[in-house]
Amino acid sequence: MPTQATTASRKTSTRRTAATPRRATAVKKAPDAITLLRADHKKVNELFEQFKKTRSAAKKKQIVSQICLELTVHAQIEEEILYPEVQAALKDKEMVPEARVEHQSVKDLITAVEGVEPDGEDYEAKITVMGEWVKHHVKEEQNEMFPKVKKSRLDLVEMGERLQQRKEALLAEKMAEMADKGLRH
Repeated sequence: MPTQATTASRKTSTRRTAATPRRATAVKKAPDAITLLRADHKKVNELFEQFKKTRSAAKKKQIVSQICLELTVHAQIEEEILYPEVQAALKDKEMVPEARVEHQSVKDLITAVEGVEPDGEDYEAKITVMGEWVKHHVKEEQNEMFPKVKKSRLDLVEMGERLQQRKEALLAEKMAEMADKGLRH
């Protein structure tokens, strides 16, 4: 037969166990670096698909604005955090430089379409080419770079936290810039 101390110990243990799940769900855990970047890739791909299906010029402009924002922030966090660490960890002289060049090509197209009215064949062509370049870039990252990164000694959970924090800060900056531009016009 259990003693009073044993019964009290079980009750305390039960209380702690019941409270633990609540604490765990209250803290939002950042995804690891690969999961975060794959989610970004998926989101941008979905935006390109929406663009293809949309006929409304206003909606196209809105989607392109979102694509440009997502790609700009994504490229920046990769260039600031992921690429330098991958290059060092893998002693890479090919994948990362190629990825940076691909980013620059996409950035050039972003500059060409950002804030532009979606009329004419060139606008559609620029978005189509941007989508194709992004798709190519994503395929290389996910099929070549990410598997090597997973096998490396990089702390992907810690990197995911830094990527997430930087992404949130950049999105807040970009939203503030957009609000300022909206107020000035």
